[in-house]
Amino acid sequence: MGESPLVVVMGISGVGKSAIGHELADRFSLDYADGDDFHSAANIAKMSAGTPLTDEDRWPWLKDIGVWLHEHDAAGGVISCSALKRAYRDVLVEAAPRTCFLHLTGDHELIKSRMEHRDHFMPTSLLESQEKTLEPLQDDENGWAFDITPSPAEIVDAFVARAGLSQEDTA
Repeated sequence: MGESPLVVVMGISGVGKSAIGHELADRFSLDYADGDDFHSAANIAKMSAGTPLTDEDRWPWLKDIGVWLHEHDAAGGVISCSALKRAYRDVLVEAAPRTCFLHLTGDHELIKSRMEHRDHFMPTSLLESQEKTLEPLQDDENGWAFDITPSPAEIVDAFVARAGLSQEDTA
């Protein structure tokens, strides 16, 4: 690949986007950002109350994540972002065309269990809404789906191999 990766770790809440994002960023000595940190207070309050976000709620958030990706295009970076719909991912790719997606997928009960055992504003009551909203990566999108059952290191290993990356690319 020759360049430092620019990656969005995507998927519904509870799949481990932050853990995988940190693992990947650390592996390549890249900046990492958590997409949750880009949400407005109003979005966080809405989700905390168990109300799903609308597209209108998400557009400013996605624009801000796109700015981060654009600013990290030359050096590379990793950011977690649900990126549930193709239209959302298109906003990110428009901001930084070489963006690659690492889509984390998993069994409903496993994800629900993970969500029940963490301290996060997203309640488990929104899991089904996120699953219904999710549009998996399409063949023409730059990215791949990975099951969440393996360890974060194993998932990152699989992504690195699939994306054709090596640590020497960033040295």
